[in-house]
Amino acid sequence: MTGHEETGVSVNGNGNGSLAGNRILEALPVADRDRLNSKLAPTFLRVKTVLFEPGQPVDAVYFPLDGVVSLVTPLEDGAIVEVATVGNEGIVGVPLIPGGSFAVRAISQVAGRCLTMSADNFLAELATSPTIAQLVQTYVLALFGQISQAAACNRLHTNEERLSRWLLMSHDRVGADKFLITHEFLAQMLGSRRATVTLSAGLLQTAGLIRYSRGHVEIVDRRGLEAAACECYQVTRDELAKVAAFGHTLTRN
Repeated sequence: MTGHEETGVSVNGNGNGSLAGNRILEALPVADRDRLNSKLAPTFLRVKTVLFEPGQPVDAVYFPLDGVVSLVTPLEDGAIVEVATVGNEGIVGVPLIPGGSFAVRAISQVAGRCLTMSADNFLAELATSPTIAQLVQTYVLALFGQISQAAACNRLHTNEERLSRWLLMSHDRVGADKFLITHEFLAQMLGSRRATVTLSAGLLQTAGLIRYSRGHVEIVDRRGLEAAACECYQVTRDELAKVAAFGHTLTRN
């Protein structure tokens, strides 16, 4: 199912969602940006909103502004494992062909605003504008890199390192020191038991890096949290930053 909430989103005077906040959209030339703007609609994604399921045809594309969406692999026993996260640096649901699908579930993990358009319109834009097509292709490659990095991270790094990485990436996307994330959801995203998440969060809190209580997270010492995270955080952040830089290069040319 796809859940939309038409609340909490800033709207331009012409009735379309503001592009400010998504780095892919901000990196586009004015002509491409204006054309996309006419086809985008604002929406608000609540926590646990499912955007698409594995094998389900993708009918919409999402540009997060200040929320976070997880791409997860669901298993037969009901467990899920996160393979990537997408925030205001990217796009959720990039279709490769009309009616195409993915092998993952996309689910909102931190509530927030986004802009959305139909997959058909998005594919038409890719065919119309080489600039949009190049930028999206660059982003998809960075997303694949994030998925590969997550596979290594989940296998090799400690729970405290992985939790620190996850909190930092969410902090980057949300743009606020405080945000909501349930204990259960954190355990699912990290592929860990709830007791393990409790222990890891407790260690980070004792170290003065975060405050965590009843689903409320506050980043207290970001520099310390960066020191506690594994190298995967900086690797992923650098790769995603290159996408926006590439987009601005296209704009100048």
